[in-house]
Amino acid sequence: MQTKTIRAGALLPATTIVASMMLFAAPVQAEDWRGWNIHPPGYPNTVALEAFAEAVGEKTEGRVTAQVYNNAVLGDQPDAIEQTRSGALDFANFNMGPMGPIVNETNVLSLPFIFDSVDHMHTVMDGEIGDRFAEALAEKNLIALSWFDSGARSLYNTERPIHTPEDVQGLKIRVMNNDLYVNMIEALGGNATPMAYGEVYQSLTTGVLDGAENNYPSFESSNHYEAVGYYSLTEHLIIPECLCIAKASWEALSDEDQTIIEEEAVKASQMQRELWVKSSQESRQKVLDAGVEINEVEDKAAFQELMQPVYAEFIAENPELESLIDDIRTTE
Repeated sequence: MQTKTIRAGALLPATTIVASMMLFAAPVQAEDWRGWNIHPPGYPNTVALEAFAEAVGEKTEGRVTAQVYNNAVLGDQPDAIEQTRSGALDFANFNMGPMGPIVNETNVLSLPFIFDSVDHMHTVMDGEIGDRFAEALAEKNLIALSWFDSGARSLYNTERPIHTPEDVQGLKIRVMNNDLYVNMIEALGGNATPMAYGEVYQSLTTGVLDGAENNYPSFESSNHYEAVGYYSLTEHLIIPECLCIAKASWEALSDEDQTIIEEEAVKASQMQRELWVKSSQESRQKVLDAGVEINEVEDKAAFQELMQPVYAEFIAENPELESLIDDIRTTE
């Protein structure tokens, strides 16, 4: 008796065969990206990041969809850096100040007066030196696609306008938690006080602090201007920020989508910088209208001179970064 082999599906209706094929075919799924942002809605960085997320969804035709989570609801920056490095978060806007413990090269960007101006920072970061920082970040699983602005940080306090380093002496100044910032204030004769940002306002009103340092938009949006009377344009720190992608998320993209996302990141950077200038002007006017006295610092060289020990100590601890410092300073 001859046996007959029946081909799989030969006795099934055509519609059943098609349904079965659809069931076992690998579906094409969109990548749902989560983005970290420390700033509130309406802040220049937030507007640019949300525009980036929307454009990515449109230009990739839904292959990548992205959502920005504002106000650091997914954790503070050190946590978010680690989450992005591991791929738990897909993209973020990071300030380079807190990046130092992870990517040592970025500590150079926290050296006081390393940049002559915000325009000088843009020139440096948009060129070959910026690529070198991007390579260092990539080694730590962070793909830097573009550089955001965070303005110039200046000193403000409750006691007096600061025209010379002597005016800083004895003042209790809040700084970010970084030895470079502590050394900077102490070199000027002040008492550096690392403190969480959310604690600064009350500390200014109660006298625990005499002052702090930040850019115009943060000075205004934090309401610190309500507690102090003097804002002095020392412009001692000009720290860039990145729009960074998790390396795992980046490598999962097709070449086509990588190109799209890189182009949109650059556009987001251009938007953020333009919005930053406008926001800074508006914040400056608001604090002036509130009665804050703003003064130019005519002799910044006196402040820069006192930073020599800060640089010397940094270079002694990081001799391999001395050439990078020189390259930044000589870039025009």
